[in-house]
Amino acid sequence: MNHLDEARSVASRVAQSYGLELFDLQFKRESSGWVLRIVIDRANPTHTDTSGRGESVNLTDCEMVSREVSAVLDAEDIFEHAYTLEVSSPGLDRPLRHLEDFVRFVGRRVKIVTSEPLDGQRFVTGRIAEVNGQTIVLEDGKKTRLVPKTAVARARLEVEF
Repeated sequence: MNHLDEARSVASRVAQSYGLELFDLQFKRESSGWVLRIVIDRANPTHTDTSGRGESVNLTDCEMVSREVSAVLDAEDIFEHAYTLEVSSPGLDRPLRHLEDFVRFVGRRVKIVTSEPLDGQRFVTGRIAEVNGQTIVLEDGKKTRLVPKTAVARARLEVEF
């Protein structure tokens, strides 16, 4: 197992112990030195809150995961370089990667970039009405758009005020 896989395993295990999941992990060299970025998310939310607040990762979650991951990584001496550890949530404009993400955020606005034009457009925005099989149903005003999951290159929630 390489260093990154070991760190991913530690971060995933720690996140799960707090009812969270590992969303992303990156280890990069930046101008200030090496940075280990861990992004955690709420695992298996029990309800859909269209405000997004009820199921969000909070600062306390990030602090707990950061402390424990730091302690384990230091004890196991996984990385040979000094690094800065950053733990955060996916954010308000979080990426949506899997069909389950779209199901989780039914009712929320999303911006999708497609791998091929749909009706002449590669950018599609709207409110997620439902996920029907492998198709994401978006509503934007009076318009309904069907976006096959296979056509989604990237998708992010839109921040609503």
